[in-house]
Amino acid sequence: MSDQNQQASREHYAPGAPAEHLVVFDTTLRDGEQSPGISLDTGEKLEIAEQLARLGVDYIEAGFPVASQGDFEAVQAIARSVGAQPGAPAICGLSRTSLTDVDRCFEALRDAARARIHVFISTSPQHMEHMLKMNEAQVIAETRSGVARAREHTADVEFSPQDATRTPLEFMIEVLTAAVEAGATTLNIPDTVGYGIPWDFGALIAHVRAQVPGDYVISTHCHNDLGLATANTLAGIQAGARQVEVCVNGLGERAGNAALEEVVMALKIRPDQFPGVTTTVRTEELARASRLVARLSGYPVQYNKAVVGRNAFAHESGIHQHGVLADRATYEIIDATTVGQVGSQIVLGKHSGRHAFADTLGKMGLVIQGDALNQAFTRFKELADRKVEITEADLEAIVAEELGRTLVEGYHLDALEVAGGTVGVPRARVVVSREGVKSEASAEGNGMIDAACNAIREATGTDATLIGFNVSSVTGGIDALGDVVVQLESRGLKVSGRGVSTDVVEASARAYLAAVDRLARVRARDESRRTEVGP
Repeated sequence: MSDQNQQASREHYAPGAPAEHLVVFDTTLRDGEQSPGISLDTGEKLEIAEQLARLGVDYIEAGFPVASQGDFEAVQAIARSVGAQPGAPAICGLSRTSLTDVDRCFEALRDAARARIHVFISTSPQHMEHMLKMNEAQVIAETRSGVARAREHTADVEFSPQDATRTPLEFMIEVLTAAVEAGATTLNIPDTVGYGIPWDFGALIAHVRAQVPGDYVISTHCHNDLGLATANTLAGIQAGARQVEVCVNGLGERAGNAALEEVVMALKIRPDQFPGVTTTVRTEELARASRLVARLSGYPVQYNKAVVGRNAFAHESGIHQHGVLADRATYEIIDATTVGQVGSQIVLGKHSGRHAFADTLGKMGLVIQGDALNQAFTRFKELADRKVEITEADLEAIVAEELGRTLVEGYHLDALEVAGGTVGVPRARVVVSREGVKSEASAEGNGMIDAACNAIREATGTDATLIGFNVSSVTGGIDALGDVVVQLESRGLKVSGRGVSTDVVEASARAYLAAVDRLARVRARDESRRTEVGP
């Protein structure tokens, strides 16, 4: 099978092949949000969806509507706003094969100009035995039923056999054939547990193309458990896949998914390997999308991350530096400007007004209004008094910090006093308010940051454990903003919070309070975590 399929793949990609569009299906807001500790509010999801639209993806998988009321509302909001704009990406929702799930999914999507329902069911022996408690005949019947119901709502239906790479080939072909016969127009082959190896995964895609009759687009969905998600995705494209499911920054369950920026740039840099395959992604928006997702999710981008990492265009070796000074192409295969890593630096100061602030955000693609704009402007003025110049990166950090506070009245840090040094025990006093009610508390710690967090925990009455702490600078210079991300865990629930300030202790306190605020909001809406997380 493998030799025949690889030969078919080579014939399909003969030199001079006609241009073919590769559908970029972004699942940052669905699979990406399933990363531990990420719990995006509707406002934050909308901001990411707007950037994905500017980026030029074809589909936005906005969530799993039946998972919770919060997920339903977020998908609905994205469908009604981003999905209703002229030329916008199609909006997709995930659904199990249950008819009530499918109906609920479409209810969230119905206001989008173009809507897709993504139906999935597990097909591997492990999943069928331990999760579904179904046999093969039952899984096929469920597939037909769920896909047919989705097709009643929309002509755009995707089907995924979850854990495909550990599913017996003959049975998977039978399930996929049933899905196409029931009306599926896209067949997604998910490497749910990251089990695939590039040459084997490519052969699997080619085999599906050869064995499943009908008119459909074949898709990849690769996880990164072995660090091969991007490689497997590219192998799938070579074998005939014309849709790729990806996440910004490679977010997702466990080790994550194939990174959107890596797949897109691999196609752009190596057209000799993918002749005629094109996307509509505007690559100059990649870096901004990466920064926005990192700041709203609380997952910082590793310094050596391909394409969008801080070190992606940095050179330490003297030989490399010499070559780059002579000609950047000696050691750089990507022009930094093509991915938005180098651009005009917008600079505002303490004398800048609200109009200039809002206009600058608009030019950056950050469209916020009402209370959100007021809060962001207030934080801007606070920071401008301490920092000579506020750059584009600073503004992105400010907006990301404030965005999650726009839906409900959350905690506010009214006052922070700390004392510490090499003599005596570090102490902190905080005053926090929520809905006009102030709370004050003092505490000690093994450092000023620890003391401040202990005081916030006392003032808010929060029982949570700090399980993650990351601090970085937004820009360079002695007055650079400190960007702090913390992760808290309480009774099995993990949340993250972000804070920015020129004072790293204050930034840490703001991040801790933001996480406490998010913990309270998630508990208030009693959001259940997913029992089935999808492909």
